[in-house]
Amino acid sequence: MRFEAPVVTSLSPLDYVVVAGYLCVITAFGAWFSRFQRTTRDYFLSARSVPGWAVCFTVVATETSTLTFIGIPASAYTGNFSFLQLAAGYVLGRLLVSLVLLPAYFRGNLVTTYQLLQQRFDHRVRLLAAGLFLITRSLADGIRLFTTALVVAVVTQLPVPVVVVGLGGAMILYTLKGGVAAVIWTDVVQMFVYLAGALIIAASLLQSIPGGWATVVATGSAAGRFTVLDTSLDVTRVYTLWAGLLGGMALTLATHGTDQFLVQRLLSARSLRAAQTGLITSGVLVFAQFTLFLTIGVMLFVFSGSQGTPLVVNRPDEVLPAYVVTQLPHGLRGVIIAAIIAAALSPSINAMAATTLTDFYLPYVNPSADESTQMRISHQATIAWGLVQVGVAVAAQWLTRSVLDAGLAVLSLGSGAVLGAFLLGSLWSHVTSRAVLWGMVVGLLVPSFLWAFTPLAWTWYAFVGATMTVLSGYGLSAVTRARASTGMR
Repeated sequence: MRFEAPVVTSLSPLDYVVVAGYLCVITAFGAWFSRFQRTTRDYFLSARSVPGWAVCFTVVATETSTLTFIGIPASAYTGNFSFLQLAAGYVLGRLLVSLVLLPAYFRGNLVTTYQLLQQRFDHRVRLLAAGLFLITRSLADGIRLFTTALVVAVVTQLPVPVVVVGLGGAMILYTLKGGVAAVIWTDVVQMFVYLAGALIIAASLLQSIPGGWATVVATGSAAGRFTVLDTSLDVTRVYTLWAGLLGGMALTLATHGTDQFLVQRLLSARSLRAAQTGLITSGVLVFAQFTLFLTIGVMLFVFSGSQGTPLVVNRPDEVLPAYVVTQLPHGLRGVIIAAIIAAALSPSINAMAATTLTDFYLPYVNPSADESTQMRISHQATIAWGLVQVGVAVAAQWLTRSVLDAGLAVLSLGSGAVLGAFLLGSLWSHVTSRAVLWGMVVGLLVPSFLWAFTPLAWTWYAFVGATMTVLSGYGLSAVTRARASTGMR
């Protein structure tokens, strides 16, 4: 079913000026970093000059998107605070990444995480992991871009494809010009922009609800909206304590520990200690941020119930945009749309270009490429992957499930196999490349089968994928060793 935007109050010229001005300023700010991009190491790692506090903010902004801005309030609007169980798993996962994986990356002086897999195994494992990253990131971040376009389309009544192309063009331009430095430092700015937008919405809701915060607490509590813990063993439920802790930890180990998109930010830090401090601190901030967005969702639930005419939406993901364009004054509407855009424009295309150049082009196409050729290929790859994400975003109009769940499910399906490969390489020295390859295939096929044919919640996909990769890879390696030992006797 194709998305059809509901009829809502449109933006004023002032709102359009605010949104257009924000896009121009942030694009110009990102492009300003082009003056520092002399080598591919500058373009992909910002010469490893980023302080720990900036690492923290860019990690928070990177994993926060329009999926967060509209999806998490929608989760509390129709459900409760159980999403925080997943956030708790995110914090545990960060601790493990900081202690286990980051030291290995900094010792290796790497550009991409997948180089470490080749050092431990061979080029086939590296290529499979890098290929999975490019595919899953294209899909997940295409959905992320669509979500932003969906919000803008709701409030402007512009066609979704037109908005996708406009936002995608801005994303490509400032990433192309400024490299990862532009991405990181615009992330820092945009984190404060979207948090300011969220606080404006929260303040407006409190003023609009009769009785204010006391009514929110009383009504939300009576409806069970503030419930956090769900100890159910039902694996079809998305947000339970066990799915949150195990699934959230596995997903974070994969996304923050093996996925080039986020690891690239950590590798740009001044030192290992700066990267570890920034990553762990980001977990605390993300947990607090999720709490804020969930609280906004409860406020929207209470507000809608207190009105004679509740907010009218086609799907829960539209409830926050509908509030913005029907309840906020002109000018502030533009600020909130700019904040939603800020939450989306943390592109992965620079990381994807780094993987294309480092893991594919240099080893197999042109190993002797000079610096100017590498920069040219990097720019071309940035544009190409940006266009792929725009294409995915246009196609995502026909999604019928929650955009939050769809985006996270795509990441989970492929990330578990890659995480399993890193675990096999880190924990067992005798596991062979062939065993890891087959383990990754199993770790990819099993969660894909579960996604297609069972009601298993997506929060388990990364955990299942990693577990199946480890068990299959370790088991095949053990069988191979046993046969070889028998043949020598």
